[in-house]
Amino acid sequence: MLSRVAENIYWLARYVERAENTARLIRVNTHLVLDTPRGIVPGWEPLVDITGLLDAFHKVDREANERNVVRFLIGDANNPGSIISALAAARENCRTVRDVLPRSAWEKLNELHLFARENVQRGLTKGGRDDFLGGIISGAQQIAGLLESVMYRDEAWHFLRIGHNLERADMTTRIIDVRSTDLFPDNLLESRSLDTLQWISVLRSISGYQIYRRHVAIRVSRPNVLSFLFQEPRFPRSIVHCIEAVVGSIEGLERPEKALRSSRAILRTLRETDVTDLNPASLHEFIDEFQIQIMELHSRLAEVYFPPSVALDETG
Repeated sequence: MLSRVAENIYWLARYVERAENTARLIRVNTHLVLDTPRGIVPGWEPLVDITGLLDAFHKVDREANERNVVRFLIGDANNPGSIISALAAARENCRTVRDVLPRSAWEKLNELHLFARENVQRGLTKGGRDDFLGGIISGAQQIAGLLESVMYRDEAWHFLRIGHNLERADMTTRIIDVRSTDLFPDNLLESRSLDTLQWISVLRSISGYQIYRRHVAIRVSRPNVLSFLFQEPRFPRSIVHCIEAVVGSIEGLERPEKALRSSRAILRTLRETDVTDLNPASLHEFIDEFQIQIMELHSRLAEVYFPPSVALDETG
């Protein structure tokens, strides 16, 4: 496979997953506003922090309120991590590799891109936001399901799977890191009583609340949620499940040695760390180290399989 094709397929998967995850975050925070006690308002700036785009957001002098954050994350063409930008980048990557992917995937991605462009203004309103975000989430899931069900299990499929799962693992750690500590203002004494609500929000951000209640515990607690999201291999959005999938696909590639060493080191750390014993400070350090390992793994993949280019940052 050409290195350019491998890179485009990898980023196609990451961008589609990024658009879906961003839509999930905004949707959950919107619903959370309705669930919190009167007088306590969840912050909106943490959503920007989760995406790693705080500096870009604050380059323009604007308040981190609901309106500005939602506009930045949904429809700001100057934000490379917005839903509109992510889908445009996914479409462009897909366009260049149409002969490798199923034609139906190109058509479905085109439909999703057009839906986002034509409905973005509705998505910025409170009345139209939920339908817009639901359309983005379902469209991204349709694309992922279609590719999973019809793609030939060759190198193209492996690069798609690696990109998809790396992006998902990356976003899940960001959600845990920021939402577990920064969802409500620190000056609210009442925020201590909102601990359960915060962890429910974390689970809902990745559609894990119902599964957690069925297979882990009725009561939502910090240790159980951390163990579930980091180390439950049967949950497709858990971090260990994603990294196991990455390792499995790297094993299916030629010259896998460098990337395998990096990915297996991540997996070993995930399995051996007792995340339930981490206090907020040590959890933050653990996630920081995980993020560094993810970037190193990306570098190994780029070094071996992608064409030489200017180094990409976290936003692709």
